[in-house]
Amino acid sequence: MFDRIAPRYELVNRVMTLGLDAGWRRRAVRELSLEPGARVVDLGCGTGDLCRVLGRAGLRAVGVDMAAGMLAKAHTAAPLVRADALQLPLGDAAVDGAISGFALRNVVDIAACFHEAARVIRPGGRAVFLEVSEPPSSIVRRVHALYFRRIVPLVGGMLSDRSAYEYLPASTAYLPSPAELLALLTDAGFVRCRRVQLGAGAAQLLIGTRR
Repeated sequence: MFDRIAPRYELVNRVMTLGLDAGWRRRAVRELSLEPGARVVDLGCGTGDLCRVLGRAGLRAVGVDMAAGMLAKAHTAAPLVRADALQLPLGDAAVDGAISGFALRNVVDIAACFHEAARVIRPGGRAVFLEVSEPPSSIVRRVHALYFRRIVPLVGGMLSDRSAYEYLPASTAYLPSPAELLALLTDAGFVRCRRVQLGAGAAQLLIGTRR
């Protein structure tokens, strides 16, 4: 599915988030709070959006994704590896940080993803996971649900692949609650874990420091 949508993936992201996703990615990179030159692995890097943001921040990115089509369409100078985020081809404590953009709902085991990130991050390093969320306000939540579950598939169908953009909103049901996600992050070996809401709660950052 991701191979099919790769050619217009970035365009559809911009359109369906009204351009907000670019700012969310920049905020995610800032929350890493790492010095220039630090090495960061981008989990589920897709076409390299976050890798480019990391590079502009002076960080050394390496992108990992399972979809060969996504990697083929990537626009980044960062090294890219076709691999599973649950079995990273990196040694223990090999990087200073890990980041992902809207990838958690596509892994088969979120807890295992957090544990694998913890394995490859050095003690004191940082992890930031950018993901969709459900707005806390009931009014905003209803508007968001209408847009995300009705409008996004229509837009995705016009610009790319409708079935894929029906799956992507529906996949949010797979995500545990914010409290559960933070608990999983803590259990994986991260401390000072916190959650930041973005876009009136339509997106969230899960942030932790490697113990």
